[in-house]
Amino acid sequence: MSGIEKTCEFLKAAGTYYLATAENDQPRVRPFGTAHIFEGKLYIQTGLVKDVAKQMLANPKIEICAFKDGVWVRVAAEAVLDERIEAQSSMLDAYPSLQGMYKAGDGNTSVFWLKNAKAVFSSFTAAPEEYEF
Repeated sequence: MSGIEKTCEFLKAAGTYYLATAENDQPRVRPFGTAHIFEGKLYIQTGLVKDVAKQMLANPKIEICAFKDGVWVRVAAEAVLDERIEAQSSMLDAYPSLQGMYKAGDGNTSVFWLKNAKAVFSSFTAAPEEYEF
Protein backbone atom coordinates (compact mmCIF):
# COMPACT_ATOMS: atom_id res chain seq x y z
CA MET A 1 0.00 0.00 0.00
CA SER A 2 1.38 3.41 -0.94
CA GLY A 3 1.77 6.25 1.54
CA ILE A 4 -1.16 8.18 0.08
CA GLU A 5 -3.40 5.09 0.27
CA LYS A 6 -2.30 4.32 3.84
CA THR A 7 -2.98 7.92 4.86
CA CYS A 8 -6.40 8.03 3.22
CA GLU A 9 -7.45 4.70 4.72
CA PHE A 10 -6.27 5.77 8.18
CA LEU A 11 -8.22 9.03 7.99
CA LYS A 12 -11.34 7.15 6.91
CA ALA A 13 -10.92 4.51 9.64
CA ALA A 14 -10.44 7.20 12.30
CA GLY A 15 -13.76 8.71 11.19
CA THR A 16 -12.87 12.16 12.43
CA TYR A 17 -9.61 13.99 11.93
CA TYR A 18 -8.64 17.52 12.88
CA LEU A 19 -7.66 20.10 10.27
CA ALA A 20 -5.55 23.09 11.29
CA THR A 21 -5.45 26.30 9.29
CA ALA A 22 -4.32 29.84 10.07
CA GLU A 23 -6.41 32.98 10.23
CA ASN A 24 -3.94 35.85 10.25
CA ASP A 25 -1.71 34.89 13.20
CA GLN A 26 -4.31 32.68 14.94
CA PRO A 27 -4.36 28.88 14.46
CA ARG A 28 -7.81 27.40 13.80
CA VAL A 29 -8.62 23.70 14.27
CA ARG A 30 -11.84 21.87 13.48
CA PRO A 31 -13.10 18.31 12.96
CA PHE A 32 -13.32 16.97 9.40
CA GLY A 33 -14.37 13.62 7.99
CA THR A 34 -13.74 13.52 4.24
CA ALA A 35 -10.69 11.86 2.68
CA HIS A 36 -10.75 10.64 -0.91
CA ILE A 37 -8.23 9.76 -3.59
CA PHE A 38 -9.04 11.12 -7.05
CA GLU A 39 -6.62 10.96 -9.96
CA GLY A 40 -3.82 9.92 -7.60
CA LYS A 41 -4.24 12.86 -5.21
CA LEU A 42 -5.64 12.99 -1.68
CA TYR A 43 -8.67 15.30 -1.44
CA ILE A 44 -10.72 16.83 1.37
CA GLN A 45 -14.06 18.63 1.01
CA THR A 46 -15.79 21.67 2.50
CA GLY A 47 -18.06 24.55 1.54
CA LEU A 48 -16.61 27.70 0.00
CA VAL A 49 -18.79 29.84 2.28
CA LYS A 50 -17.09 28.41 5.37
CA ASP A 51 -14.22 30.17 7.14
CA VAL A 52 -12.03 27.08 6.71
CA ALA A 53 -12.18 27.39 2.91
CA LYS A 54 -11.41 31.09 3.07
CA GLN A 55 -8.45 30.35 5.36
CA MET A 56 -7.04 27.68 3.02
CA LEU A 57 -7.40 30.03 0.05
CA ALA A 58 -5.60 32.83 1.92
CA ASN A 59 -2.87 30.56 3.33
CA PRO A 60 -2.78 27.04 1.88
CA LYS A 61 -0.48 25.59 4.56
CA ILE A 62 -2.50 23.11 6.61
CA GLU A 63 -1.95 20.25 9.00
CA ILE A 64 -4.18 17.27 9.71
CA CYS A 65 -4.05 15.05 12.78
CA ALA A 66 -5.96 11.82 13.47
CA PHE A 67 -5.75 9.18 16.20
CA LYS A 68 -6.95 5.57 16.21
CA ASP A 69 -5.98 2.45 18.19
CA GLY A 70 -2.86 3.97 19.74
CA VAL A 71 -1.53 5.34 16.44
CA TRP A 72 -1.70 8.89 15.18
CA VAL A 73 -0.91 10.52 11.88
CA ARG A 74 0.06 14.09 11.21
CA VAL A 75 -0.11 15.35 7.64
CA ALA A 76 1.47 18.67 6.69
CA ALA A 77 0.55 19.91 3.22
CA GLU A 78 -0.59 22.74 1.00
CA ALA A 79 -4.32 22.72 0.20
CA VAL A 80 -4.99 23.36 -3.49
CA LEU A 81 -8.53 24.15 -4.66
CA ASP A 82 -9.71 21.99 -7.57
CA GLU A 83 -12.71 23.68 -9.19
CA ARG A 84 -13.47 20.85 -11.61
CA ILE A 85 -16.96 19.35 -11.48
CA GLU A 86 -15.37 15.88 -11.94
CA ALA A 87 -13.37 16.24 -8.72
CA GLN A 88 -16.41 17.48 -6.79
CA SER A 89 -18.61 14.69 -8.18
CA SER A 90 -16.04 12.03 -7.30
CA MET A 91 -15.94 13.24 -3.68
CA LEU A 92 -19.73 13.43 -3.39
CA ASP A 93 -20.08 9.95 -4.90
CA ALA A 94 -17.68 8.66 -2.22
CA TYR A 95 -19.69 10.43 0.53
CA PRO A 96 -23.40 10.13 -0.33
CA SER A 97 -24.34 11.62 3.06
CA LEU A 98 -23.01 14.99 1.85
CA GLN A 99 -25.32 15.07 -1.15
CA GLY A 100 -28.14 16.62 0.89
CA MET A 101 -25.97 19.68 1.60
CA TYR A 102 -23.72 19.83 -1.46
CA LYS A 103 -24.08 19.44 -5.21
CA ALA A 104 -21.24 19.44 -7.73
CA GLY A 105 -21.11 22.81 -9.46
CA ASP A 106 -23.37 24.56 -6.94
CA GLY A 107 -20.85 27.35 -6.33
CA ASN A 108 -20.33 26.27 -2.71
CA THR A 109 -19.00 22.70 -2.92
CA SER A 110 -15.22 22.77 -2.85
CA VAL A 111 -12.57 20.09 -2.90
CA PHE A 112 -8.93 20.68 -2.05
CA TRP A 113 -6.09 18.29 -2.83
CA LEU A 114 -3.02 18.00 -0.65
CA LYS A 115 0.16 19.15 -2.40
CA ASN A 116 3.69 18.45 -1.10
CA ALA A 117 2.17 16.33 1.65
CA LYS A 118 4.22 14.67 4.36
CA ALA A 119 2.46 12.12 6.54
CA VAL A 120 4.08 10.85 9.72
CA PHE A 121 2.54 7.87 11.52
CA SER A 122 3.56 7.63 15.17
CA SER A 123 2.86 5.59 18.28
CA PHE A 124 4.46 4.99 21.64
CA THR A 125 5.48 1.46 20.62
CA ALA A 126 7.00 1.76 17.13
CA ALA A 127 9.36 3.95 15.18
CA PRO A 128 7.66 6.69 13.12
CA GLU A 129 6.81 5.96 9.49
CA GLU A 130 7.07 8.84 7.03
CA TYR A 131 5.54 9.20 3.58
CA GLU A 132 5.61 12.02 1.07
CA PHE A 133 3.08 12.46 -1.71
